[in-house]
Amino acid sequence: MTTTTASTRVSTKSARIAAIVTMAAGLILAIGGAATWFTVQGNLADERITVSDDSPRFAGDKVNGPFTAFQEAQMIEKHYLESTEGKTYAELDREDPVRQTAMTASFLRASLFTSVVSFGVAAMAFGLGLVLIIAGYGLYSLARATQVRTT
Repeated sequence: MTTTTASTRVSTKSARIAAIVTMAAGLILAIGGAATWFTVQGNLADERITVSDDSPRFAGDKVNGPFTAFQEAQMIEKHYLESTEGKTYAELDREDPVRQTAMTASFLRASLFTSVVSFGVAAMAFGLGLVLIIAGYGLYSLARATQVRTT
């Protein structure tokens, strides 16, 4: 039979506290990631954007996720480059009447790409949160098993 020493009790207690803190951080990250995902998704849906009908993917679909946002950004680029004969905003003369179109398209694309990045960060936070919850649970189980063996 093993006897419990003061140092074993302290390290078991410390491990349980670390486990609880790890699980709490994981829960916060998972909730934050999910909330961010649904907030971005809702805001995109509120804009009522649809993927261009001539798109090779997601044609006519609502833009409310990372793949549709990315695809519509690609289609905006295609369309504005057609209207500017392949020139970007920076390459157009200041007096060119299509320069405004190119500028607006660049802003729209940047906004859609920001949404794509936001979805990625949200997914990463959610995934990391799950990993921390699992790791914290493992640490808690290990501390508990150590405590049972030493008593």
